Amino acid sequence: MTHRNTVLTIATGLLLSSAITAPAMAEEGMWTFDGFPTAQVQQTYGWAPDQAWLDHARQSSVRLTGGCSASFVSDTGLILTNHHCVASCLYDNSTSAADLLEAGFTANRREEEKPCPGQQAEVVTAITDVTGTVQAAYSGKTGEALTRARDAAIAGIEAENCTDRESTRCQVVTLFGGGQYKLYRYRKYSDVRLVWAPEDRAATFGGDPDNFNFPRYSLDASFLRAYDKGQPVKPEAHLQWNPRAPKADEITFVVGNPGSTSRLWTQSQFAFEREVRLPMTVAILSELRGRLISAMEVSEERQREGLDLLSGIENSLKVYIGRTTALHDPAFTGKLATAETELRSRSAGNAAIGDPWADVSKAVESYRALYLPYRFITPQSDLYSYAQSIVIAAKERSKPNAERLPGYTDSALPLVEKQVLDQRPVYPWLEQLQLSWSLSKAREYLGPDDADTRLLLGQDSPEQLAERLVTNSRLGDAAYRRQLWEGGLAAVEASDDPMIQYALRLEQRERDLRQQVNEAYQGPLAAAGAKLSDARFAAYGDALYPDATFTLRISYGRVRGWTERGNEVPIATTLGGTFERATGNAPFDLAPGFAAHREQIDPTVAYDFVTTNDIIGGNSGSPVIDRDGTVIGAAFDGNIHSLGGNYGYDPVLNRTVVVSTAAVQEALETIYPAPALIAELARR
Repeated sequence: MTHRNTVLTIATGLLLSSAITAPAMAEEGMWTFDGFPTAQVQQTYGWAPDQAWLDHARQSSVRLTGGCSASFVSDTGLILTNHHCVASCLYDNSTSAADLLEAGFTANRREEEKPCPGQQAEVVTAITDVTGTVQAAYSGKTGEALTRARDAAIAGIEAENCTDRESTRCQVVTLFGGGQYKLYRYRKYSDVRLVWAPEDRAATFGGDPDNFNFPRYSLDASFLRAYDKGQPVKPEAHLQWNPRAPKADEITFVVGNPGSTSRLWTQSQFAFEREVRLPMTVAILSELRGRLISAMEVSEERQREGLDLLSGIENSLKVYIGRTTALHDPAFTGKLATAETELRSRSAGNAAIGDPWADVSKAVESYRALYLPYRFITPQSDLYSYAQSIVIAAKERSKPNAERLPGYTDSALPLVEKQVLDQRPVYPWLEQLQLSWSLSKAREYLGPDDADTRLLLGQDSPEQLAERLVTNSRLGDAAYRRQLWEGGLAAVEASDDPMIQYALRLEQRERDLRQQVNEAYQGPLAAAGAKLSDARFAAYGDALYPDATFTLRISYGRVRGWTERGNEVPIATTLGGTFERATGNAPFDLAPGFAAHREQIDPTVAYDFVTTNDIIGGNSGSPVIDRDGTVIGAAFDGNIHSLGGNYGYDPVLNRTVVVSTAAVQEALETIYPAPALIAELARR
């Protein structure tokens, strides 16, 4: 979670709790706000937050559509998040003459704050159970007919509840694999600007060796600001800034948007991951990493232009390698199998539940035959993504809302439009590299004689096609993208842009494959998911939390170290420890700001600390809140033991890694001075 553009986490072989089927253990769980386990927290700590506390935390918490979490920390729209969550904004605002990612950024006045392309801030205002409506819409249906009916019902619910699409967004979220459907209503802010960020090395000190480890010395914090109609937002609530050191064993809450977990999967789903998707993903990402590193060595400019992508690839590789390790660990997978066996035993003889495990297994078996073409029919590059979104949106907008593809309904389109039309730099060499890589992998895995390979390549080699498409495309120009978007299907089909024409060529096959996957896989999974949910609730009651879905959750824990190979790991590091750890060689080289202000920095200030909170990728930037409801840090990582969080939680060893508000305050005062920001944070 320390590298940008990633909302994933790794799974390694750890002690697995009974969360897969049974009620959660103390300090385990990413709980929905309408299902917070108040009694459980009260029993564990002798205190629990009341509804007013929970409402204030919810209203103060922010989802960043770039894949991170955040929180309002002032009454003028100031947002606290991680540095790696704004790194792409720094990257998009950089040039060869001014590398903001390397040098950091401070806006001394509001006029200097820089827009973040594609970014949107969202705050949950209401959560409503719509399970009955959605399930009734697809009752009695199967396969692709089921998914069509479900998606139509969802589109209708979202449209009905968010008629003001300028300021609100509605999203129906699938929980428990289809056992529940909840409508999340958001107040959205589409104008998000960069306020303050330290140097990249301050946030990434220790680099890849320190990633997912502790002790840490990382200033992984930054500030954004949300605007509405050109003015700073006055949020309904914000957290009070509290720049203090953590206290051992104090209760902490992490409020954010964990990306995704797979704790409720069946054995057949785990088998598919282990046997098909994970090894393939590790292999092809490793090749992309090698191609990119080689290409970046050509010049310093390419080093700058490729850094953001490289960081994301390297972090993703750790994710998938870790998950592979977990699913090849007999002790770990044995616990997964035992948990499923227990639930099946408790559900035996219940005719209403039947055998959803067999239904999932059949669906996964069908998906195996579709997986390769479904995965590789969509080439990878920013320019192709623009083209694909423009083509699909043009076709879908001509249909009634209920008949559109998910992601292109009235509720979803404003964000798609923003992400397509916002201006951001496009580097042709990076586009060609990614496009040729993805096309070469398609040819390799599908085979040169496969019909989809011929559709993708024609008579060209991957390199020839990528060069021709990228060199002659005008989609790097936001004005041209807007022209096509606003011109609709007629303008799109009349365009002579080769990338647009290529997307048009592939679009029907992409649509056909999606329909086949819905028929054979997604539809059956939705039906089986509802039955699996019924089985869990019947066996263990409703004191359960669903898998993460990049929607607002709250976890509780405490500030606590752990024992590592017989040694006690402390709860926190200090700023002074940075200088002791520095070697002068990357990635343990000091950020210039740290080196220049060494004598002024208070070495005793708490830097990073650990808690027992249960988090996953997507929680990056989440506020860490104390009992009083004040923010004392921002979560940015997990320790090495927490990387099994995709599949389970270990209360003994799992830890969340947090950058303290005390360290951020010292940085604002001493290392990267921002007096206006300090004054804003101090306001009550």
